[in-house]
Amino acid sequence: MKAFKIVRGDITTIKADAIVNAANTTLLGGGGVDGAIHRAAGPELLAECRTLNGCPTGEAKITKGYRLPAKFVIHTPGPVWQGGSHNEAELLKNSYENSLRLAETYKCRTVAFPSISTGVYHFPLDQAASIAVRAIHTFLEQADHVELVLMVCFDDMTKRYYEKAESEYRSL
Repeated sequence: MKAFKIVRGDITTIKADAIVNAANTTLLGGGGVDGAIHRAAGPELLAECRTLNGCPTGEAKITKGYRLPAKFVIHTPGPVWQGGSHNEAELLKNSYENSLRLAETYKCRTVAFPSISTGVYHFPLDQAASIAVRAIHTFLEQADHVELVLMVCFDDMTKRYYEKAESEYRSL
């Protein structure tokens, strides 16, 4: 049975086949969840990321998890919010879809996401949650390997937005 669950926590401590990193386009670490994942994984992650030659916004690349409890890290640069007229919604949807496609390719059963682009990239949380919930549910309907997707929310406010988006999705 496939499932989508929303939890509050620290993504670097989640035991899953893959965790998703809300990366920047260089893939060389940064602030927020990106920096936390790099610190927790250890220097080997940065060394592998250096071999990937970056990643365009909305696309995804995969590395080993190294010192993390996850086997893989899927890196996806989400869009920087520029008011909504620069294809931000489509790029964010692509970040979720491309990350899940990679997880499927690598036969991951469990995948954990942070809230992509809602920190320093300032994507409005209500819109981002709605896009993420829709993209994840749509993907799960046709997934062969991915069985459980976790949305790991760093704080209670983020969790509430995802719970609201999930409730609205289920009422459609």
